Amino acid sequence: MMEQNLQTCNELVAKFESVITNPIIKEHETYYTGVDLGTACVVLVVMNEKYEPVAGAYEYSDVVKDGMIVDYFGAITLVKKLKAKLEEQLGTQLLYAASAIPPDTESLDGGAIKNVIQSAEFEITSILDEPTAANNVLKIKNGAIVDIGGGTTGISIINNGKVVKVSDEATGGTHLTLTVAGAMHKSFDEAELFKRNKAHHQELLPILKPVIEKISTIITDQVAGYDVNDLYLVGGTACLAGIEKIIEKRTGITTHKPINPMFVTPLGIAKSCTDIITV
Repeated sequence: MMEQNLQTCNELVAKFESVITNPIIKEHETYYTGVDLGTACVVLVVMNEKYEPVAGAYEYSDVVKDGMIVDYFGAITLVKKLKAKLEEQLGTQLLYAASAIPPDTESLDGGAIKNVIQSAEFEITSILDEPTAANNVLKIKNGAIVDIGGGTTGISIINNGKVVKVSDEATGGTHLTLTVAGAMHKSFDEAELFKRNKAHHQELLPILKPVIEKISTIITDQVAGYDVNDLYLVGGTACLAGIEKIIEKRTGITTHKPINPMFVTPLGIAKSCTDIITV
């Protein structure tokens, strides 16, 4: 069942990657949009009424830091830009959207995210936590979802299909970029672009190993006392080739990674969207 769920996840991710460049333009009653305001990247996923991906767009940005919106106007502008692009591709207006926030941050930033989505002229139907969104795609019953984002690593322990513990600690992609910048004498922006290029991952892995081991220690500490036999990596930073091997070796826990971890949570957000307003 575990491998089947991961295969289904990978098939959905692959489908989404395909429609980013080749949107499926058909007449549908309703489109549902997932808006993921990530620290490093903003992703919009459009699904049809059968919750199949039909279009998508994303852009790297710095409107969010450590899961919190730091450039409110910039966030609205970017979401509007991506929305307009998708509407032009599909030849229709996108009405409904859902979004997500890091664990335990609703009181801090839930309202800001809601306002950004509404300012982009969406009817926002739901705001859920990122682990729940990711598990809309992964469908795991037992284990831990490890969301390695730009600023933080979020860990959600799931038992019998329910989230029993969430935590979010400040180590993520930003720390990897700072390490690359220092080791290779690059500016932060240069290091970030260098890190994103998969062709450099094998070269970077030894440099980044200490930071990945720190992330592994965070995971070990947070799952202590729980019966966790499997880890599932999501988030943009988890795209680093080989990161799963270091984490598995360091934690001693079997570690799984979808084909593109960056798109798992956005897809899960879109799957939670409806035409019924609940927020």
